[in-house]
Amino acid sequence: MSVRTPDPTPEPLPDDPSGGPAWLSDIELEQIRRRLPLLYVEAVPVRVDGIGQVIEVGVLLRANAVGEITRTLVSGRVMYGETLREALFRHLEKDLGPMAFPQLPASPVPFQVAEYFPMPGVTPFTDDRQHAVSLAYVVPVTGTCEPRQDALELTWMTPEEAASVTVSEEMEGGRGTLIRAALASVGRLP
Repeated sequence: MSVRTPDPTPEPLPDDPSGGPAWLSDIELEQIRRRLPLLYVEAVPVRVDGIGQVIEVGVLLRANAVGEITRTLVSGRVMYGETLREALFRHLEKDLGPMAFPQLPASPVPFQVAEYFPMPGVTPFTDDRQHAVSLAYVVPVTGTCEPRQDALELTWMTPEEAASVTVSEEMEGGRGTLIRAALASVGRLP
């Protein structure tokens, strides 16, 4: 199961036709994935009430590489020279649209560090392509979410629905475990 996130095609810099040092060709990315763990950020988008309690959790619906419909979270790689905040914001905007208005956390400390392996059973998280380390955040969004890129839709669920076994089984790469950890970190695990 692939946890997607292809590099966008950047505009080449005037003196660097490769697109700059932060971008990798598909071949370079494949070679690096076989040799090094890559750093990712993941976001669990939430809606909060007036006193800051999570009332809804946003889960993306997408088709994976083999055509299966799965659920996932906002996620993507941290690029060379990019701060964690910049990476989070870029991926939230890419997956939820520019009008989502995410409220990035005041502290860049994640609620969990998730390690993805290409072989199942090492951790609850898997990614067929690579060994990846992901910093996971709960991020309130206040605007209108219109999924972009490869997402088909964003489904808002109650915390109880998002933590259910049914939703967990539909999540790719073990992300149902990550949603339950997110909800536990904000005191909303049913």
